[in-house]
Amino acid sequence: QVQLVESGGGSEQAGGSLRLSCAFSGFTDNKYCMAWFRHAPGKLREGIAAIDMDGNTAYADSVKGRFIISKANAKNILYLQMNSLKPEDDATYYCAAGRVFSLEEWAYEYWGQGTQVTVSS
Repeated sequence: QVQLVESGGGSEQAGGSLRLSCAFSGFTDNKYCMAWFRHAPGKLREGIAAIDMDGNTAYADSVKGRFIISKANAKNILYLQMNSLKPEDDATYYCAAGRVFSLEEWAYEYWGQGTQVTVSS
């Protein structure tokens, strides 16, 4: 079955960087788009970065210019490089996979368990 496992979360000071990884397996073909979402307490889950099977990317305005999504197909790993971290980036981060290239939750059918990112000012 499809599995998505995130890693790389932790604590960092504002202005610092972190890189999240998502190891994926079990897909029957390579026609899946993948994305990163985040969920902060008291807020709705937010799609922040997506990548399609051709490498096209999309970003939420809140992270554009600071975060970079990429995928190493040979290793079956999705990455999120997070730079210039801000306290408002503090959240649980999830990777997701689906058939539609989007930053909306409805587009994704497979989800990881999440990894916590804490940013201190």
